[in-house]
Amino acid sequence: MMNDIQSAGSLKHHFLAASPWLSDPRFHGSVIYLCEHSESGALGLMINQPLGIHLGEILEQLDLQGGELDLPVFAGGPVQPERGFVLHSPGRKWQNTAQVTDDVLLTTSRDVLESIGQDDGPHEFFVALGYSGWSEGQLEEELGSSAWLTCPANTEVLFRTPVEQRYEAVLRLIGVDLNQLSDSVGHA
Repeated sequence: MMNDIQSAGSLKHHFLAASPWLSDPRFHGSVIYLCEHSESGALGLMINQPLGIHLGEILEQLDLQGGELDLPVFAGGPVQPERGFVLHSPGRKWQNTAQVTDDVLLTTSRDVLESIGQDDGPHEFFVALGYSGWSEGQLEEELGSSAWLTCPANTEVLFRTPVEQRYEAVLRLIGVDLNQLSDSVGHA
């Protein structure tokens, strides 16, 4: 049956890079990591839009250790911007963790932040507030209108590539030269 999340059409564990034809200004120049994609919709996190706040500030607001952590927190997307998401490498088990792949997990419970603040968290992680979501058929419609460029994701870009280089890194994975992209759509 086609209910399987890993069906041939699933873009789970893929990057979406905003194309010049994407009309929503909230996503201009963004890269989204898709954590979930099925026939009922999709969920992803922007991985290159820092919010200007640091993880230490969030941990202090939650009365957790780690207030000295000078790591960026990202805008994961416009949906539920008050909700936290941690993409991370495997390690200990936390209360609310979903496995995206063998190498990438998504946790939404406070206990992972507590572990990070105590320097006992996952080896590699990424913290975002909010997420990017699509209802049934919406992402496919946007892909059909050339709003997004896609490619399989990797942990090198997700966790180890500097934030300001992630968009260009994903375009290179796709085989696109940023200098050759046009901001306007031509018609024959």
